[in-house]
Amino acid sequence: MKKRAFLRRVFDPLIFLSISVLFLSCARGRKPAVPADLILENGAVYTVASSQPWAEAVAIAGGKIIYVGDDSGTARLKTPATQVVDLAGKMLLPGFHDSHVHPVTGGVELGQCNLNDLNTKEEIFAVVKKYAAEHPEKEWVEGGGWALPVFPEANPTKEELDKLVPDRPAYLTAADGHSAWVNSCALEMAGITVKTPDPKGGHIERQARTGQPSGTLREAAKALVSRLIPETTAEEYLAGLEAALALANRFGITSILEADADEKILDTYADLDRRGQLTARVLASVDVDLDKGLDQIPGLIQTREKYKGRYLRAEDAKIYVDGVIESHTAALLEPYLDRPGDRGVPLIEAEALNRLATAIDKAGFQIHIHAIGDRAIRMSLDAIEAAQKENGRRDARHHIAHLELIDPSDIPRFARLGVVANFQSFWAYPDLYITKLTEPILGPERSRWLYPIGSVVKSGGTIAGGSDWSMSSINPLDAIQIAVTRTALEDTAGAGWLPDELVDLPTMIAAYTINGAYLSHQEKITGSIEVGKAADLIVLEKNLFEIPANQIHKVKVVLTLLDGKEISGTLPLKELKIS
Repeated sequence: MKKRAFLRRVFDPLIFLSISVLFLSCARGRKPAVPADLILENGAVYTVASSQPWAEAVAIAGGKIIYVGDDSGTARLKTPATQVVDLAGKMLLPGFHDSHVHPVTGGVELGQCNLNDLNTKEEIFAVVKKYAAEHPEKEWVEGGGWALPVFPEANPTKEELDKLVPDRPAYLTAADGHSAWVNSCALEMAGITVKTPDPKGGHIERQARTGQPSGTLREAAKALVSRLIPETTAEEYLAGLEAALALANRFGITSILEADADEKILDTYADLDRRGQLTARVLASVDVDLDKGLDQIPGLIQTREKYKGRYLRAEDAKIYVDGVIESHTAALLEPYLDRPGDRGVPLIEAEALNRLATAIDKAGFQIHIHAIGDRAIRMSLDAIEAAQKENGRRDARHHIAHLELIDPSDIPRFARLGVVANFQSFWAYPDLYITKLTEPILGPERSRWLYPIGSVVKSGGTIAGGSDWSMSSINPLDAIQIAVTRTALEDTAGAGWLPDELVDLPTMIAAYTINGAYLSHQEKITGSIEVGKAADLIVLEKNLFEIPANQIHKVKVVLTLLDGKEISGTLPLKELKIS
């Protein structure tokens, strides 16, 4: 026994020393456990990780990041089979997360009458007329993207559309998705006349003199016509999603939060996922039908269980609380200045929203709320707070999207309740929607609190970034630039709109990377460049920190990787100096 004790005293330290030397040797890079499949070196690597914000090189094996550091540390990871990319100073970032986007419907719209980014009635009329002439086989003329400020009171008329499409029904949605422009044929098919009442949650715009429908339908009134349109086929949905994903990947997007998914949309994602062709991580927001109330909870749970795949999850539940300010359908705390007494009507009463949110939270869903007006936002925060009081607080990461007008007293509640502020910052500058349709009907005191991104950040709230495409640009760099400048993309000299709400570049990169991953409960998988995480990476042609802020939107994404595999590249890997 004495001899064994003596040997333990002698050899145990030696064993400990040997293990320590081996560990330090590996840590210093002398004996790699796994050789790299791909090495990206000589780059400006912004990791979005506080422990190591910058690096020069990243190594990948089996779709995972195995090394982040300086170029010299990659030597031990190279084999004859390793692809080595010389980034030549280009910027490497985590893949972007779009936390509020409509890829399936947006992709379908790419093949329809596209009215986005047209600035005059004449331009819109020309595109509609040309599209109708070139597609005589289509039973309906469908499309959208027309800008509300182009038309007086955001109200295009049926007579204008009748001249462009006289031979069949036409249905064209506004750029914000909350209004539709229809012709006389569509109104007749739907049976909409002077006697037709407004549906619940909707409004039929009417001619002032006669009371006849004018040709513009708001919110739920759109369904009076849209329900007559032949259903989009599964093949059209699939083609739309593939086109949308290709576009998103080109802009460096590797993760998305589908903002509004019914079963057909979920089937489309699931189809691609099963075939291994889904080129983004997807958290889908399942539709919540306000008319069905609590009775739909078991069905929502079944949907969540049904749609679980490699990259697809359906664990988010979407609730609409109001509309938009421009068409007076957003719910406000105080009346619109041009409509005394009119505060807008919420799509759901406060108590019903509290009950619904509490039940959805209890069922384990993440709540995703559309709220634009300050009253709707307060109702949403109240509902989440009610759910927390009833069910107990958990790591739910509920979020509210859009957040155009927040009452300042509600801003600290985001941090206090742990609610993620899901901003669409592309709209946070003085375009015609703001100057012509928003500020005049809110007044300066309330307009000061439009898109208060900086205030939410300063109060300790977590912000995420989403595009709401196809309602606006899908390019994250467009939204990032506007958030840090509060000016139009091409404005090189203008002062920032509401400068107290400016945020810096690191904050917005985080909103589109690690915060997006956090919102989707995937921050341990993706969202930053760290050893052990998935190699969801993008290469930008320039370092965003070395260019003027008003040039950010011009920077191109030249390579996009998901799990270490190229899913997009204007410059293929072989053209990026592989050695």
